[in-house]
Amino acid sequence: MSGSNVSLASRAWAIRRYALQMAEVQGQGYIGQALGVADVLAASYFHAMDYRAEDPEWEGRDRFYLSIGHYAIALYAALLEAGILPEDEIETYGMDDSRMPMSGMAAYTPGMEITGGSLGHGLGIAVGAALGLKRKQSNAFVYNMLSDGELGEGSTWEAVMSAVQWKLDNLIAIVDFNNQQADGPTLEVLATQEEAPKWAAFGWYAQEVDGNDLNALVRAFDNARNHDGAQPRVIICRTKMCKGIPFLEQRESTHFIRVEADEWTKAIALLDEDKPL
Repeated sequence: MSGSNVSLASRAWAIRRYALQMAEVQGQGYIGQALGVADVLAASYFHAMDYRAEDPEWEGRDRFYLSIGHYAIALYAALLEAGILPEDEIETYGMDDSRMPMSGMAAYTPGMEITGGSLGHGLGIAVGAALGLKRKQSNAFVYNMLSDGELGEGSTWEAVMSAVQWKLDNLIAIVDFNNQQADGPTLEVLATQEEAPKWAAFGWYAQEVDGNDLNALVRAFDNARNHDGAQPRVIICRTKMCKGIPFLEQRESTHFIRVEADEWTKAIALLDEDKPL
């Protein structure tokens, strides 16, 4: 969204704060992922992507496909900051009839492009959308956020090959590599330390960055959009779970967090202490 004078650091801070507020409603959730990926979402929504907050279904928009449905709390926070969702719905998070269920549902939420949940499907859906947009001669990009855990799904790699076959230069995959999944550290389950060379070997334009470094993210998104090769692009983002809240960062298991009632106030206070100017 060009023309904004609000810093990306402020956007990322707000995304983290919204996520904490929503998680407090339930007392638990995938808050570690939301805190970790906030910088990536800030760079996506407030630097790279073209959309209209007042018209989430504008045909010319860039699409953001969230493959990892349990990251919905993170995307809701970005949609709140973007003005696509109203702040007065925060207290409904995860409740019956809420437009913000705990797992992303496209039918319920403005700005939620696909229903996630069964991991490994998002990139395939994004490939189809990117191909459709090219056939419509649209200039829009499709961004697909997937997790490092999804790199163990065979369907992901079928989509990787399909995107190369169709020369989808309007497709940008974003891999949140936080090295944490339900079964333990991703690198101990089914992943490799050097992911970018693997994607490049399949024919993608691949970059790997510190996903909590906003300057590096801006450069990576600019490179991805401006790359002149007729090939899909991927940005592998190494992020830190629970980024910004030290006492949560130190927890051994952060895939799904339960936080005591008094700790929510502590977490928000810590975040507020580091509010960007």
